[in-house]
Amino acid sequence: MLVHLKTLGCRLNEAELESWAQGFQKTGHQVTRQAEAADLIVINSCAVTQDASRKSRNLIRRIHRENPTAKLVVSGCYASLNREEAEELMGVDLVIGNQDKDQLVEKTLAELNMDSMPVMSAEPGEMSLFARGRQRAFIKVQDGCRYRCTFCIVTVARGEESSRPIADVLEEINNLTRQNIQEIVLTGVHLGGYGHDRGSDLVELIKTVLAETDVQRLRLGSLEPWELSEEFFELFKNPRVMPHLHLPLQSGSDTVLRRMARRCKTEEFVAIVKRLRDQVPDFNITTDIIVGFPGETEQEWEESFNFIKQTGFGHIHIFTYSKREGTKAATLPNPVPADIKKLRSQQLHGLANALKAEFFSANLGKTAPVLWEGYSEDLGDGRKRVFGYSPNYMRVACEVGTEQLLENCIIDTVLDETNEDFIAGRLLI
Repeated sequence: MLVHLKTLGCRLNEAELESWAQGFQKTGHQVTRQAEAADLIVINSCAVTQDASRKSRNLIRRIHRENPTAKLVVSGCYASLNREEAEELMGVDLVIGNQDKDQLVEKTLAELNMDSMPVMSAEPGEMSLFARGRQRAFIKVQDGCRYRCTFCIVTVARGEESSRPIADVLEEINNLTRQNIQEIVLTGVHLGGYGHDRGSDLVELIKTVLAETDVQRLRLGSLEPWELSEEFFELFKNPRVMPHLHLPLQSGSDTVLRRMARRCKTEEFVAIVKRLRDQVPDFNITTDIIVGFPGETEQEWEESFNFIKQTGFGHIHIFTYSKREGTKAATLPNPVPADIKKLRSQQLHGLANALKAEFFSANLGKTAPVLWEGYSEDLGDGRKRVFGYSPNYMRVACEVGTEQLLENCIIDTVLDETNEDFIAGRLLI
């Protein structure tokens, strides 16, 4: 059976897809990139915003139109929060909520009567990951969140916190490194809360991964800034831990942060950023910002905008606030008018682009070991442009001959020229 896997949303969703890919392969099925050729399609949906829910619905409809004969399974946050609506969408054969994600492969095969073929089954190999075009793998180590930020619907969709045993994480990473996966990304809904339910913590997990696996590059998913311990900062002395963190700020105004029930003040946030940058040159901090949170005044917006500008970020994910039923923020007074939210979003996008350009410029002339990926653009005349990522998560491009193969190689690259979306480099080979 040919299985196609599709996701919207966060890195945690990506990690779950990797796990399902290997699970289907273990039972003798094959993962394919071509949705139109698949016998079974699994969609991992998102509901972080109203727009994400809309995109999830549209993706489900489009996938069914393009391959109406395939069995269609939907999971993820949209499906969990809107189960009845998802079940009624044309073509959906099975909805599996977040609470049952770990059994998705088994439930799919059993409930849709898709017999596995144990005689053909094998240990997961390069096929499952590289059939999806991956040179890095996302590892889900934790799910759920004990905090209740007033805007967040994901904690409702994901439920209580649970952490994977360290031994299970090590086994998965060692299996992937044997497949020549160069980079591992640890992910979770509340990654900083790893081990809270097991008498452990994220620092212990990372130290053990570094000690008991050979993974070349270890990257971390989104982390709440209030959970970084003294020991955590020391981890970046190891060159295998990539110098990039995604620290969601959400607002640069302390009064807005209080209404959001965030646990980090701007003063504390900027101290964290300074410490990381002092410790590791060119450390890249990326972030999330919500524009137009209920009650956001012009003064609060100016405070936020100026703080973001002064702090500087390599990249900003910008979300225009949308009301989500089931969250406390949906009950807050003084909603920001749509035209004002749109204007502020435009202002912040302009600033984000300028800050990204500044970060790129600060890295010009330096040499970085870039992990090159499989995607390329044909430039004609026997040339192509290939793409990869530096340790501090800058997208790097270089031009090579069409016959030159760089995929999944880590190569020192001189960073020569900035572009709107990437920084151009020269290979030192």
